[in-house]
Amino acid sequence: MSERIFILNGHPGPSSITREAVARYAAAATAAGHEVRLVQLADLVFDPDRGKAGYDDPKPLEPVLEESLENLEWCSHFVLAFPLWWGGFPAKLKGWIDRVFLNGRTFTTDRTTAMGLPAPLLEGRSARVLVTSDTPRSFLWLAYGNAILRQLKGQILGFCGFKPVKVTFFAPASHPKPGAVDKLLAQMETLGRAAR
Repeated sequence: MSERIFILNGHPGPSSITREAVARYAAAATAAGHEVRLVQLADLVFDPDRGKAGYDDPKPLEPVLEESLENLEWCSHFVLAFPLWWGGFPAKLKGWIDRVFLNGRTFTTDRTTAMGLPAPLLEGRSARVLVTSDTPRSFLWLAYGNAILRQLKGQILGFCGFKPVKVTFFAPASHPKPGAVDKLLAQMETLGRAAR
């Protein structure tokens, strides 16, 4: 079954392991017959600060952010790749999230869930997250309780309706072991073919 896949490389730099990985994923997904939209965060020019704007009066979106939001609404599967910097998102990616995940488009305060939370508007979509890091995954779990993954899966993607949210974790990224990058790229190719 063909999927509509929106891929965001959330690395703010022009070259990275994440760029290679999403390119491999996109090529495999396209070859398998899926519709693919690939966006490089490094190419987007926008104000990452949502400022004092609240839920009811958000700052107007730049065209590249409106396009990103339309891609989220269009997709059936979202792929987000990013490097772990200081235990969190790169600042530009955090700004993209702050600006794009809007009330009335990705969730709504007009309705609530059984738990009293704003209702998600992006249900019926799945997600794949690729995190590159120099922190080993076991240490991320033991020392920090997987904080970034809990935030992303629960408070951002899951909050807006993405389920399931699967994670691929790659470490160490700055000085990978011999053959590790090739193994990651092969894994991303397999995931791309299957749209997973």
